[in-house]
Amino acid sequence: MTGAAILSVDGIEKRFAGVHALAGVSLSLYPGKIHCLAGENGSGKSTLIKTISGVEVPDAGTITIGGQTYQGLTPRTGIRNGIQVIYQDLSLFPNLSIAENIAIAPIIARGRLRFSPAEARAIAERVAARIHVDLPFSALAADVSVAQRQLTAICRALAQDARVLIMDEPTTALTRREVDSLFATVKLLRAQGVSIAFVSHKFEEILSISDEITVIRNGRVVAEGPASGFDHASLSEAMTGQRVNALGRRRADETAAPEALRADRIGVEGLLQDVSLRLNHGEILGVTGLLGSGREAVAEALFGIHPITSGQISIDGRPCEIRQVSDAVAQGIGYVPGDRLSEGLFLNHSVAQNVIAASTDKIPRNMGLVTKRAVSAIARRMIKAFGIKTPSDSVAVRTLSGGNQQRVVLAKWFVDKPRILILNGPTVGVDIGSKREITSLLRNLSADGTAIIVISDDVPELAEISDRIIVMRDGVVASELHGADISESRILKELAA
Repeated sequence: MTGAAILSVDGIEKRFAGVHALAGVSLSLYPGKIHCLAGENGSGKSTLIKTISGVEVPDAGTITIGGQTYQGLTPRTGIRNGIQVIYQDLSLFPNLSIAENIAIAPIIARGRLRFSPAEARAIAERVAARIHVDLPFSALAADVSVAQRQLTAICRALAQDARVLIMDEPTTALTRREVDSLFATVKLLRAQGVSIAFVSHKFEEILSISDEITVIRNGRVVAEGPASGFDHASLSEAMTGQRVNALGRRRADETAAPEALRADRIGVEGLLQDVSLRLNHGEILGVTGLLGSGREAVAEALFGIHPITSGQISIDGRPCEIRQVSDAVAQGIGYVPGDRLSEGLFLNHSVAQNVIAASTDKIPRNMGLVTKRAVSAIARRMIKAFGIKTPSDSVAVRTLSGGNQQRVVLAKWFVDKPRILILNGPTVGVDIGSKREITSLLRNLSADGTAIIVISDDVPELAEISDRIIVMRDGVVASELHGADISESRILKELAA
């Protein structure tokens, strides 16, 4: 790499309770370069990011910024040196406008406690113009899309004169079109000399946008170099420490199993119109589409979140009414939402309490009371069945990795096994090893007779796991793919139509 690094970490060590989170990690970031930091959950990526930004102080090693070497940074020192981190939650103020979110930090940094909406807007407009984005500056952050919040966070960082921009899983909640737009912005920043480091689990994105890649495993750098020196297989092997083989496609025989669910011309006011689909026992049906296509509305209608205003649903050949969530649960339908942290889990409660959350009426009672022993017995059984890595069933679920949190969400529906399971983005935000384990788990569940619907915009994942795929557009089913028609190129073609 030619030229001087804008930031370097050398021999960084960090221990927590005697465990090596980072063991001699070295890394350099250069102006006008995009550097990907890859690794599975628990590999040390987050600790390294926090060390670079000053949230964590290393036990050993140095950090050099602009020629000055530090034994450790504070967050204020990091910000003053132009280091900005955009975490997955984006850390915006939902009750402030887009303009105020962009302008508040630099104004406070100048010692100001008050500022006018006009001043905030002027700052926001100037920064947004730098990266050629158009934002609804007067709208509250709570009322805009995830993509607009992502751009707001970038503008906020630039308003604080960011020289190093670290993005943690920046595309997790974005559609493919939004990812393309975000990457155009990132490339523009690169051209302006900003050093960009980002964490991502999506190999196609890593390989398409990165200039450099560093892979961390068990707190150590195990691979690094130009992105051109990596491919999907070598990146997988570096992250997991083992060669990851493809699962191999299994296409269910559409005529071999009985029908589990049929939707005939169902509609949801403002979201869906005349949507028809069928799902057999033991089948995985993929549902995809661009943002606003109705793909998520299908899942939420079948689970009773959105009242169906027209059409008919049948379960196992019998017509039924699903007016609310309790109706869907009574019909044997389980639902794993897209945002497991806010919708699928009670983060501060134990693994055991989360596992039994959907089936409290199925727990054996002693004199009418649910006992801790009964709850723990069920939890231990599901922990084993779903391979949940946890020290015990009593720890808070927030302490688990993303992949294990997702397994907890799945496990809670199988205390009383559902006939139909609907999953919205089942592998979003989990590392490659966990992703393949969850995908394999879904295959096993379908082989055992569970009818599964997977809502996703992860085209490679859908192409690998689905027996059939329907593509949504403007609230209707635009096309259906099955058999030899299922391929990444064909799905992308249908999405672009």
